Amino acid sequence: MSLLLDLVKEEFNEKRASIPNFSAGDTVNIHVKIREGNKERIQQFQGVVIQRRNVNTNGETFTVRKVSNQIGLERIFPLLSPNIEKIELVRRGVVRRARLFYLRGLSGKASRIKEKRK
Repeated sequence: MSLLLDLVKEEFNEKRASIPNFSAGDTVNIHVKIREGNKERIQQFQGVVIQRRNVNTNGETFTVRKVSNQIGLERIFPLLSPNIEKIELVRRGVVRRARLFYLRGLSGKASRIKEKRK
């Protein structure tokens, strides 16, 4: 039984090592596997991370928000999901809180987040 648990933990640790370090306010590009019938394709979802939950556990999730055609779209992703092909960090944002729910009420230029300089 413990061998099986060790194998699963090792697999999760390998997947976690391939994920970039990102937090709320960062813009990420997620490559998601979409299954339509018997076909499978990869779709990109790019947006701002508005929260991360259960950090450093196997049940960790993060919420990404993007605006498309003046409609806000939020999607929750499990960090270690097999449907996520890869996560790319596009840019880091400067924010002062861990949950950015206030972005839901903003639109246009008001919803911009400053970029962190190197």
